[in-house]
Amino acid sequence: CFCVTNTSFHLSEEVVTRKSSATAESFSMISRSTEIPLGESIPEFVEKPHPLTAPEGDKAVFRAKVKAVSSLQLESLSSDDADNYKCIVSNDHADIIYTVSLIVAEGQEKLDFKKMLKKRGPPAPKKAEKKKIGEKEMLEILSKVPKKDFEKVCMEYGFTDFRGLLKKLKEMKKKEVEAVKVLKPLEDVSAKIDSTAIFDTILELRDANTKMTWLKDGEALRLQYCLGKYELKQMGTKYMLYINNVTEKDQGTYSLIVCDKKLSANLHVIDEPLKFLADLKPLKVTERQTAVFEIRLSKKVPNFAWKFNGKDLKRDDKYEIITSEDGLTHTLKIKDVRPSDMGNISFEAGDLVTKTELSIERTPIKFVRNLKNVRVKEKGKACLECELTSKDVKLKWLKNGKVIERSRKFTMTHEGKVAELIIDDAELGDSGDYMVVATQENDPTEYYSNCTVVVEERFATIKSGLSDIQASTGDPAELSVVLNDERVEGVWLKDGKEITDMTGIQIVKQGAVHKLIIDKMGEGYEGKYTFKAKGVESEATVSIADPPFIDPSVLEALAAHPVTVKAGQTANIKVPFKAKPLPKVFWFKDGIEVTEEKRIEMDRTNDHALLTIKHCVREDSGAIMMKLKSDCGTATAHLHLNVIDKPKPPQGKVEFLEKSGKCVKMKWKAPKDNGGKPVTHFIIERKIVGKKSWVKVGEIESKHTTFATDKVEEGKAYQFRIMAVNSEGASEPLETEEIFAGDPIDPPGQASQPQVTDVTKDAITITWNPPAKDGGSPVMGYVVEKRKKGSNLWVPVSKELIQGTKCKVDGLLEDTEYEFRVIAVNQAGPGHPSSASNSVVARDPIKPPGLVKGLHVADSSNSSISLAWQQPDEGDAPSGYILEMRAEDTKDWSKCTKIPISGTSYTVGGLQERQKYFFRIRAVNEAGVGEPIELKDGVLAMPPPGLCAGSPPPTVVWQKDGFSTKGKETITKGKNHSQFLIHSTKRTDSGRYRIVLRNDYGEAHYDIHVQVTDFPRPPTNLNLSEEVPNTVTLKWDHSPDVKDAGGAHYVILKRDTSTATWFTAAEKVYSNKYTVTGLLPGRKYFFRVIARNDIGDSDPLDSKDSWHLNKDKGSRPCLIDNLQDSQLQEKTEIIQKRTVMTIKNIDSLPDTLESEPFHAKVKEYHERDWRRAPHFITPLKNHAVRRGHDCTMSCAFLGMPRPVVTLYKGNVNITANSKFWYNSTSGVCTLMIPACTAKDSGDYSVLIENELGQDKCGCTLTVYDKDDKSLLDSVTDSLHKKHIM
Repeated sequence: CFCVTNTSFHLSEEVVTRKSSATAESFSMISRSTEIPLGESIPEFVEKPHPLTAPEGDKAVFRAKVKAVSSLQLESLSSDDADNYKCIVSNDHADIIYTVSLIVAEGQEKLDFKKMLKKRGPPAPKKAEKKKIGEKEMLEILSKVPKKDFEKVCMEYGFTDFRGLLKKLKEMKKKEVEAVKVLKPLEDVSAKIDSTAIFDTILELRDANTKMTWLKDGEALRLQYCLGKYELKQMGTKYMLYINNVTEKDQGTYSLIVCDKKLSANLHVIDEPLKFLADLKPLKVTERQTAVFEIRLSKKVPNFAWKFNGKDLKRDDKYEIITSEDGLTHTLKIKDVRPSDMGNISFEAGDLVTKTELSIERTPIKFVRNLKNVRVKEKGKACLECELTSKDVKLKWLKNGKVIERSRKFTMTHEGKVAELIIDDAELGDSGDYMVVATQENDPTEYYSNCTVVVEERFATIKSGLSDIQASTGDPAELSVVLNDERVEGVWLKDGKEITDMTGIQIVKQGAVHKLIIDKMGEGYEGKYTFKAKGVESEATVSIADPPFIDPSVLEALAAHPVTVKAGQTANIKVPFKAKPLPKVFWFKDGIEVTEEKRIEMDRTNDHALLTIKHCVREDSGAIMMKLKSDCGTATAHLHLNVIDKPKPPQGKVEFLEKSGKCVKMKWKAPKDNGGKPVTHFIIERKIVGKKSWVKVGEIESKHTTFATDKVEEGKAYQFRIMAVNSEGASEPLETEEIFAGDPIDPPGQASQPQVTDVTKDAITITWNPPAKDGGSPVMGYVVEKRKKGSNLWVPVSKELIQGTKCKVDGLLEDTEYEFRVIAVNQAGPGHPSSASNSVVARDPIKPPGLVKGLHVADSSNSSISLAWQQPDEGDAPSGYILEMRAEDTKDWSKCTKIPISGTSYTVGGLQERQKYFFRIRAVNEAGVGEPIELKDGVLAMPPPGLCAGSPPPTVVWQKDGFSTKGKETITKGKNHSQFLIHSTKRTDSGRYRIVLRNDYGEAHYDIHVQVTDFPRPPTNLNLSEEVPNTVTLKWDHSPDVKDAGGAHYVILKRDTSTATWFTAAEKVYSNKYTVTGLLPGRKYFFRVIARNDIGDSDPLDSKDSWHLNKDKGSRPCLIDNLQDSQLQEKTEIIQKRTVMTIKNIDSLPDTLESEPFHAKVKEYHERDWRRAPHFITPLKNHAVRRGHDCTMSCAFLGMPRPVVTLYKGNVNITANSKFWYNSTSGVCTLMIPACTAKDSGDYSVLIENELGQDKCGCTLTVYDKDDKSLLDSVTDSLHKKHIM
């Protein structure tokens, strides 16, 4: 990007001659500045404009580039545009003018069709012929007409030599004007070196664009590339040449050529001798100021030098050397003058030298920071520090007036302006007065600062004490103690004696760390080590710790010789070892760790480990590994234990190769385990199906695994068993399935479903039909089985087969419902059981009930009618009642309830107001339905009227809660009654209603309390939290009906996620918060809250998510306290026989007491003996629980010291059994058995014992099925109390 101040094109102001065939080009400059600043310059053409020749009518474009592009464009050229054009470039320092010419070539005129159009009119008159003239006259005419009309005018006058005339016309014009007129020629000039020489002349130019050329000694001056050496200036008609910075080389002859004229003159250069116009003068300056020296020369010199004490000075941060613009004045500035700058300053230029002295006035020394008093602990480091205003000073330190010499104790530093004295390992004797004295050159004054140093006695504390260490024999050992102060020394002791020179022990101190290093551990280095320092002491024990080691020969012997014992004997495995300290011993069998139990004992001595296995069994055989482990390492030993026993049974299912009436042949596989001894032979035994005795039928060698026998009968069923025998005995038998010899006999088919023919409370008689197929063998009899309805357990009614197809089953429980089935039996065995009979209850036949007594209307309203009645006198007692009704306009009776009514009253709701209804009722029991009894008259669905009387007739007023009613009711009044009716009641209608009767003789009233009730609204927003471990706290928002109604309450239910049954956790809860206890850790529970009132229950509010009790918080609570709160031991405080309390300096005491102590005597306290043997105050009680439910047993006891509790089922300890959960707190032990099954039935006991004795209590748990009524009755009779869990 280039910038030009001013660029313009100008048409030449003077047109001397119009050029049509010759080009013109010239350059000129007008200077405005004698001095051009650094970084600026005169204008300069990068690309000059060039002369142009263009045809007439075309366009011409002049372009010039002066660090930017400028152009001049002429459109539709004509001959008048032919001329000289100037491009002028200007800035603040000069004007550059460049002149170029434009030649317009003549061409044919363009046709003007408008002029060629013919006009209708009179013909134009003929022009008069011009008079003939000569050449001279023609030239005069042409000089007066425009150039563009030259040719036309020549044609008019009959001249055809147009170009010849033009040439003669130009020559005529040149003769008329002289191009240059010299008014003052150039003159010789003399100039001094480095000055400016000026040549000037006065010229009168006909053409201002006339080209001028300057020469020196005949060579043209390159003005554009002289870099300011030459300058051309013009002032009117005066033209000047400036020669700047004249040197001897500029001397010579300078010429100016203008057109045909040449002007010349000579330049003479004058050289003067060099001298100092003034000498340097001595200078004295204040320290840290700037010294300035200045010298002026008579002329400019190329080389000069400033020197200090004969050494050249160069320009830098310290020295500043300045030369004026004219090169005559030279200045030296010495900054921040210091004493080292004092000396001779000289200036040399050529052979001339001038010198002077520089002296300095010193600045007094001041202490920016004085010494400060120091307090340091013994063995510490004291640092005395000060800061001065100067760094070029000499210092000396004094203590109590005596000079301190540099030593290991005293370190003196002086860096810059800061001086420091450091006292290492300060001692108590180093306390005193200290002083620092500062002096400087050329200044006799001494400057000082003092302070006081106090050394305090040092006591140490332990940051990290000694720790007991163990090391292997031959290994290094290290004891280390860290103090809070590295300056404190200490001593080491072994077993109470100071260690001074003990072989193999190094004592090292590293700052505050003190170490005792034992190179190689041995028995002589074991013992107690003590480190003592001033005020501290630390102890530790050093002992040998070698890893366990087992002799390789022992390991080889154990691996090569297995330990062999017979089953039932005791195996003793002993492995010797060496170790210090003694390691832990672990035994593994086949990779599984062996733990101590009744048969297995583990023992360890100082040099061997022993594993004893009593009553060995074959399964004890295997790879045995003993592992020794200590903090120092491990060692293992491997061996094999072989227990010899009877072989295992033969393998697999016995394959029968032949099953005929004459022979049975079988095949089996050898036993998987031969018991450690080879199998010698096999024994084969046989029994007939249905019998218990086995008979030996053969014996074969162990290499054979097939056997055949002919001791069989056609059609009989047999079972075989095979035993393997070795030197230790016979194995358990491998029994075959039941097979038939020859054609098999099948069991009989199913008998028909049994039919009940007679029922009493003690017996039931059933009959059935024999099976359609007997299986190929006659039916030998029947097995009759019974079960309680709902139970899966079928029980035979007789041990012997029942003959015939009828059976009377006795020994039944009254009012128990039974089912029966029959199984046919032949020689092949029992067949499939028949289908179960219809269920039947064991009871004597009952009669249907008689007629119901006393059916009447108890109450009525607009939508309901309440009826009541009495039981019938005839027949057996009814189990319920069937109430039926019909509207007046229908004859069809409909039941009021889906199931019989259990009570003797019922309210029929949902009736139409003032509609008449008829009712009838029948009693019902298991024998059938009794005859109905009907109300004689229909009943209207409306409230009964209130009766009133008086004379004269009274006025009737109804009130509610003491105020007149609001008017939404309907009041009707008859002669002797008044009815108050609210069609649609709300809860707000509850209250005390009063009817008031008034006449002239008095007033009477009657109060009626009305309670409008409904099912309560449910509570909301149930939240669960665990405020107490193993409990869940429920919080909810009150139901409005519970909060306002006094009789309403909440019921809390819980449900284990493993069951769908809800159990009641609490009833009659009146607040909106309840904590549920008795929950089992590890289980998930859902919770439900129900609002309940006299009408019924609200919709349930259930917890959204299940609540999980973590086992970690209380998986198995331990025994916390065995005493009840009333029996807890009192917290006592032992008080000495004579205790004196002294009270002093209490402001609130009277003056008489302030000076004397106060004494109080307390009687001796005799501690009570609370110890007692444990005994139960509430024992366990028997429980009966339905299968699938939880059972909780509790007992309470006393005892001191706290007894240990042990739980038993039978003779088995179940305290640690994960199935059971127990808790013992404050002398109450609770056992929880979750989700009881039949296996949980049995005897349970609790044993409590302490050092004074023991006690035990027990109970029986019976688990029954849902419909097992006979069992429940028998249990309740024996317990005399009904427990439903």
